[in-house]
Amino acid sequence: MIDHFGINCADLDAATTFYDTVLATLGHTRLKEFSDDQGHGAIGYGTTKPDFWISRFSDDLGPNREMHLAFSAPDAATVRAFVEAAVGLGAEVLHEPRHFPEYHDHYYGGFVRDPDGNNVEAVCHRVAPE
Repeated sequence: MIDHFGINCADLDAATTFYDTVLATLGHTRLKEFSDDQGHGAIGYGTTKPDFWISRFSDDLGPNREMHLAFSAPDAATVRAFVEAAVGLGAEVLHEPRHFPEYHDHYYGGFVRDPDGNNVEAVCHRVAPE
């Protein structure tokens, strides 16, 4: 059901030190890192794939920062159905369903906001690039 989960951190360096240390005790390591021009970054932890992500958030989000939750989908059609169902309920689309080769070659996902403003995704890891 759950593919991966992510939280936003006020101090990514402090959070990285914390999660590098505590997750190592559970056998997990830092597996992937992304950064952008604005100094935002994301770090993925896991054992075989990044299941838990931390990222820097914008200072203007206030105390209730959004979280990211990705649900597993069996195929691209299900990802599209997930987004269509959310839109039918009035959800904002963050990213239309598509391939995300920057994540990996077979990553197909669609992202929406839930009623509380969280970034919710459906993702399939078995879709060949178009």
